[in-house]
Amino acid sequence: MRDAVREAGELCRRLRLSPDLASAAASGAGQFSIFVPPSYLSRIRPGDPRDPLLRQVMPVVDEAVVVPNFTTDPVGDSAASLRPGVLKKYIGRALLITTGACAVHCRYCFRRHFSYEEIPHSDAAWDSALTTIAEDPSITEVILSGGDPLMLVDFRLAALADKIAAIPHVQRLRIHTRLPIMIPSRVTKELIVWLTSSRLTPVVVIHANHAQEIDNDVAQSLAPLRQAGVMLLNQAVLLRGINDSTAALKDLSERLLEISVVPYYLHQLDRVAGAAHFEVPITQGRQIMQELRALLPGYAIPRYVQEVAGMPNKTVLA
Repeated sequence: MRDAVREAGELCRRLRLSPDLASAAASGAGQFSIFVPPSYLSRIRPGDPRDPLLRQVMPVVDEAVVVPNFTTDPVGDSAASLRPGVLKKYIGRALLITTGACAVHCRYCFRRHFSYEEIPHSDAAWDSALTTIAEDPSITEVILSGGDPLMLVDFRLAALADKIAAIPHVQRLRIHTRLPIMIPSRVTKELIVWLTSSRLTPVVVIHANHAQEIDNDVAQSLAPLRQAGVMLLNQAVLLRGINDSTAALKDLSERLLEISVVPYYLHQLDRVAGAAHFEVPITQGRQIMQELRALLPGYAIPRYVQEVAGMPNKTVLA
């Protein structure tokens, strides 16, 4: 984290890119800063401004363009808030916004405008949030999200998991994280111990959008989780210029299966302000899914879904 790239000029220098790209990035970075850890940077092809990993982290002038129907709260987080830091959108599940920190600033992030100042920032502050979950017996799964929950140190996460496990009706603990992709060394023995030592069934959902993101370090970091019995799923976002082709998504699914991660969801882009240039038409997404079905076994096909604010479940598009 300390050595992450935080400035477009430095990103261009390290990747041998034209300084003109840095100038063009200024308007986008002003609203949402750059943050790229060295391990991820090492997987970006030097000298290639169209590299699919670079496009996920490099600001562009289009981010400053106001586009109708692209908002600061595209998935209805505010309306789903039970109390600061606790969201309930779907029956049986509650989501905890554990932190606003991330190991990368993805340019399409649907929470790039989220007000993280209001969420609990101490272990004690989470007690009232957990009381809310304890009072709702319909909640059987708690999801840790953010930001990225693995930005918190293991002893804090272990304490939070223990409190969740003390709620009798909660059966599963799900973690949504990009850390194993960004900084593979974050998957520590301590992480595996607390994640697997409670009565809760652990599920980890990683976030890779392109096969190039999954190098040997990522594969090796996920192996101990799989060996410990943790269910591993992947969610991706369909992104223009990054993975909007049958070949790219086929490669991603096959690479995930190589490391025993289930392709879970392919999300239609959440329409967050600043990310309209990443949107792929749903008709194109459906065509890609149809082509994937002719090339891959059924278990290798992610569900193509869209989250619509206020709906009781994700909308399956294909």
